[in-house]
Amino acid sequence: MMLRFAVPALFLALSITACGGKGDEPAAAVEKKAIPAVALAKAEEVFNTRCVPCHGAQGHGDGSASATLNPKPRNFGDADWQKSVTDDHIKKIIKVGGAGVGKSAAMPSNPDLINDNVLTALKDKIRNFGGK
Repeated sequence: MMLRFAVPALFLALSITACGGKGDEPAAAVEKKAIPAVALAKAEEVFNTRCVPCHGAQGHGDGSASATLNPKPRNFGDADWQKSVTDDHIKKIIKVGGAGVGKSAAMPSNPDLINDNVLTALKDKIRNFGGK
């Protein structure tokens, strides 16, 4: 009688182990959540209207308004800067602006950007300028 329950229990234990078990999945294997198209479109609109004037269309910090700014806008393609900041910090800068993180007050805040998908899409766009 005991064997009748032991075999399914052993099979279940082996199945769980073969599937990676609980919490054994490496972080790199976890799929990123897809960002809805509406959020991607909003992020593109925000970037083009709010970011491009200072940071430029290619993110080099050379937008049309950059000539009059001191300090100059961030070059998103700067590999050293890309390595030095976390994704959460980039999202925070977008949300609270330069003054909110101890940088230039010329970088305005964007308190209306409350949708995390839009913030994530903007962060991803900025990361892509650095080749990430």
